[in-house]
Amino acid sequence: MANYLGIDIGTSAIKAVITDDAQNVVAERDAALGISRPHPLWSEQNPADWWQGVENVLDGFYASHPELLAQVQAIGLSGQMHGAVLLDAANQPLRPAMLWNDSRAGSQARALALQHPDLSFKVGVMPMPGFTAPKIPWLAVHEPKILERLKTVLLPKDFIRLQLTGTCVTDMSDAAGTWWLDQAKRDWCDEALAAVGLSREQMPKLVEGNAVSGHLRPDLARRWGMPPGVAVAGGAGDAAAGAVGIGAINHGDAFVSLGTSGQLYVATRDYRPAPETMVHAFCHALPQRWSQMGAMLSAASCLAWAAKLMGEDVNALATAAESAFTGPSNLLFLPYLTGERTPHNDPDAKGVLFGLTPDSGKLEVTQAVMEGVAFSFADAAACLTRSGTQIEKVGAIGGGARSKLWLQMLANVLDVPVVRYEASARGPAFGAARLARLCVTGEAPEAVCTPPPVEFEITPVKRLAEAYKPRVERYRRLYQAVKGE
Repeated sequence: MANYLGIDIGTSAIKAVITDDAQNVVAERDAALGISRPHPLWSEQNPADWWQGVENVLDGFYASHPELLAQVQAIGLSGQMHGAVLLDAANQPLRPAMLWNDSRAGSQARALALQHPDLSFKVGVMPMPGFTAPKIPWLAVHEPKILERLKTVLLPKDFIRLQLTGTCVTDMSDAAGTWWLDQAKRDWCDEALAAVGLSREQMPKLVEGNAVSGHLRPDLARRWGMPPGVAVAGGAGDAAAGAVGIGAINHGDAFVSLGTSGQLYVATRDYRPAPETMVHAFCHALPQRWSQMGAMLSAASCLAWAAKLMGEDVNALATAAESAFTGPSNLLFLPYLTGERTPHNDPDAKGVLFGLTPDSGKLEVTQAVMEGVAFSFADAAACLTRSGTQIEKVGAIGGGARSKLWLQMLANVLDVPVVRYEASARGPAFGAARLARLCVTGEAPEAVCTPPPVEFEITPVKRLAEAYKPRVERYRRLYQAVKGE
């Protein structure tokens, strides 16, 4: 018997699963995380809080399932992408990590785009404020003493790897989101690094997601009752890990992620940059595979925001909205609570609730919020179409995928079937466990990364698909009308 541990360093929580030889999830735990927003456009977390969360999760596994940890052969890591974990010569964080939804570096991103227009075809996308690269010139202006002491830049999940193994390593899919990776060569791009005053000596070692990146420290193995020499896989950024988790590894496989942020992700057999469309063309977590992705900064977090604002439980609110649904809402919601990437690349975009009347109530607002997020996926699909990618069916993962109403909305506005797989909310952590398995067994990815059992499939309702088309166009006009306000 062998078990595999997958750990996802999310924005709102640490999530972990243990899987067995048959890929059954035999245990799962999570630990909540908070975000600090000390100034407008800022979004930060303390890397020590991630490690504390991982310790809490593993301590919990050891207390409840020591026999499962005793059979763990490998660990896989997944995590939120783009965050800048800035380390000194002693591998200690110099400041809180600047996250993927931190938009303070807007002017620096624009400057990189103007000064290095051709680089976007190498690194897969135009520079955007939330990426790792623009954060460095922001530091040069606002926190130069931090930059003077900078020895290594890591991504969030790789800070956890450092604690687990003592090594500074990242995988191709997570490195892809820095704006420093030559996506075709799957190597650091010296020109992109030089554009922000860094060199590859300040970057972690690169490995594929299914390769061994190091081994669990002996003291931690003893603490959690694991065997000696547990391998730690390269792992993946959360989007690619989610793809591995639902078997989206072959050309044309697609899924939507309704997590804190949103992604419309399509696996590709080759590297297909289209930076003018705001589509992200990145390395996949598996060798010689790539992806195209529309990335939206707010998804299920919009519904959590609305529930908190209205003093309601988010799941109860979604269920009530489903029961009350009769057709498209008269309200419009722009889900740009933290700016937007695809299709606008606009860190200053704001959330908007439009069309309110004295009769507007909680359920109308809830439905409008869910529709607004669905419309943002329609924008992403339009960008993928302009890049030459057509979508015929999508899987669905993330906490928002629990809502059948939301998935029906997506099916209608995308006009494609939407499939929810069993345990879809575990996507990235489960994908990380699969990469852990691959790094020690050497199995073919196709043999392991198969789609999980289908829970149900939702097809578009023609009447509603037609009714939503003009609503999507009004949504787009609303953004243009209030842009810059």
